[in-house]
Amino acid sequence: MRITVVGSINLDLVASAPHLPRAGETVTGATLARHPGGKGANQALAARRLGAEVCLIGRVGDDAMADEATALLEADGVDLLEVDTDASAPTGVALIAVDPSGENQIVVAAGANHRVGAEQLPARIEGPLILQLEVPIEAVEAAVGRATDFVCVNLAPAETVSDQLLRRADLIVVNETEAAFYGDILHQGGGRVVTTLGARGAVMHQRGAEIARAAPPKVTAVDATGAGDAFVGAICVALLEGMEPEAALRFACAAGAIAATRPGAQPSLPTRAEVEALLG
Repeated sequence: MRITVVGSINLDLVASAPHLPRAGETVTGATLARHPGGKGANQALAARRLGAEVCLIGRVGDDAMADEATALLEADGVDLLEVDTDASAPTGVALIAVDPSGENQIVVAAGANHRVGAEQLPARIEGPLILQLEVPIEAVEAAVGRATDFVCVNLAPAETVSDQLLRRADLIVVNETEAAFYGDILHQGGGRVVTTLGARGAVMHQRGAEIARAAPPKVTAVDATGAGDAFVGAICVALLEGMEPEAALRFACAAGAIAATRPGAQPSLPTRAEVEALLG
């Protein structure tokens, strides 16, 4: 199985703080770490560590941060031949604050991610495709239009998309906030819609009817950054391997739970063996 991911590539600057700041508040006593991130890169690496062959299409700047942002992707064997270097924009950066319970706040400076365009995409995208909304919507819509196989769209961060995209998607993944933003239009196509519920797990619908639900294994959360992306990569791998909906949700919930127990986005993404061990 070879999956194509079109999406963002970031370097995450993570400040672990005693608590998250309120508006106008300065919080001191934090520690700083740097981790590769970006929803597209995270989901690509998640799928790769769970056993899929993965090609990533994205954009980085011509700067030192690009090497940091792609280091784990390269180390784990994600195909980066379609990742372009942009001399006119910096590599994307996410500024992340994390509290001791694992809750976070994220501000993204997209940089080169906002220069991903339809011209960077192949005329036909063969095999399964995973997308998110951290690159221009025009590129996302173009990729969906050129896909010939299974399409998963993680509608995050939430923004307006075309009816055509919603109808074409075989799998839509949203969290509760995103589900509220889109409402009933999520269910207008024939594909499956998965809503993640944090510590309560996830639920899958098809044509508006619930078809499966699962809860995650109990873990101690350290940093939720990347947990949703681990879930997306895992649910796609599970469904593409032919798992039934409930089993696929359990698998994806376990992947997300493991990611929440470790700091950082990409460093926290689990291997197939770790997920299977947690599921017993």
